[in-house]
Amino acid sequence: MLFIIALIIIAVALISYFNLKKNGRIQEAKFATIGIAVGFIIAFLQMFTIVPAGTVGVVDFLGMVSDNTLKSGVNFVNPMAKVIDFTIKTQELKEMMNVPSKEGLSVQLEISLLYSLDPDNASKIYKSVGENYGEIILIPQFRSVVRGITAKYEAKALYTASREVLAHEIKSELEKLVGPRGITIESAPMRQIILPGGLTASIEEKLKAEQESQRMEFILKREEQEADRKRIEAKGIADFQDIVARGISTQLLQWKGIEATEKLANSTNAKIVIIGSGKDGLPIILGNN
Repeated sequence: MLFIIALIIIAVALISYFNLKKNGRIQEAKFATIGIAVGFIIAFLQMFTIVPAGTVGVVDFLGMVSDNTLKSGVNFVNPMAKVIDFTIKTQELKEMMNVPSKEGLSVQLEISLLYSLDPDNASKIYKSVGENYGEIILIPQFRSVVRGITAKYEAKALYTASREVLAHEIKSELEKLVGPRGITIESAPMRQIILPGGLTASIEEKLKAEQESQRMEFILKREEQEADRKRIEAKGIADFQDIVARGISTQLLQWKGIEATEKLANSTNAKIVIIGSGKDGLPIILGNN
């Protein structure tokens, strides 16, 4: 639009310039030259467009859409063409919906969808869908996929660990539908799941019972391990005592007594000798240092 206005300014300024010059009004003709210069500057600037960061530009010239998109930054374009900016940043779609479970229960689900536009398919999206592609193809497909997948799971599975599996399945199914159109699905995290009140209480009670059972199993296993440890320790002590008992005999004790007596007898200290009783008694030698 500005390019056409600039051309009009140039045309009017040229006509005025020649008329004024023809009539000898040289001073006024100088103002006309200023108008010509301004018109040319405006027309020249319209040959360039700035595409913001995180977006790509689709060039539409009188209904003819270019397959090549403009990258972020300054681009040279046909001044008569219209440039439509498409964001390629990650976008979030939040949905609060009532979905069915396998048992036929109604579950309230708050879920997000993270998606982005493939820059190479921006012109394809513009030609086949339009700028509001999210509302036309993404949101309806997203809602349909979520309801279709939740209907295959029981309500308690949505409430427990199967939520991650469910989110991955939603992402995979949605990619098959909108991926070929140029929309990239990044993830579909579930923010909140609200089950019917009675069902929530029963699930929590069951989970609590399972956790208590697991805790008792752990305690019993720990006690069994402690009993095994004590049993092994007692057996080791018993084996040690048995080995020591078998190694000590009367003859050994007598021999050790004789050795001790000889050592005391050979010492230079004063001694008191007490003769042991019985036939196997050994003398006891007492001495002062």
